[in-house]
Amino acid sequence: MTIRSWLFLGGFIALAALWLLRVSVNLSRFTPTRDTVHFPTVSGQNLMRQEMTFPSDFGGEINIVFIAFLQEQQRIVNTWVPFAQQVEADNPNVAYYEFPTLWEMTAMRRTFLNEGMRAGIPDPTSRERTITLYLDLQGFMTATDIPSRSEMHTLLVNRDGDILWRTTGAFTEAKGQSLLDTLTATQ
Repeated sequence: MTIRSWLFLGGFIALAALWLLRVSVNLSRFTPTRDTVHFPTVSGQNLMRQEMTFPSDFGGEINIVFIAFLQEQQRIVNTWVPFAQQVEADNPNVAYYEFPTLWEMTAMRRTFLNEGMRAGIPDPTSRERTITLYLDLQGFMTATDIPSRSEMHTLLVNRDGDILWRTTGAFTEAKGQSLLDTLTATQ
């Protein structure tokens, strides 16, 4: 290789390193806040690259929370989104969020995954509502009483982290009505 090629390669590596530092995704913080089942304090970056901490950053008094553990569970989340959007439109105190939830991993892998998701989701509202958690998965599952990663979980959570309702799997009219009944009972 020529000196010019080495300089070009070195410059490229330096720019890539600077880019990686700028968009690097931190490990999520996870703090169980009670001995009982609840939504624990967790932090993560949304796909707009903003650091957020939940449950304090929940936008609604009551929040519909989709927790997916595997990439293929996104299809299942998508069955719920139109319903969640309608519930939010009809109830100004309700917001919905998507939490892709993964094991802790290196900064490079976290950044690669988040940037890949960001590229695949052009809608700014969806990017704001999607917060990837890289954390102690078993601790999080224990705190929320999620027994397995094999299904996508939908929770109704208030700002204090109380889990008011839950189900697994794709949206059905019966599940939607059950969520609405719980929402009505809590207002």
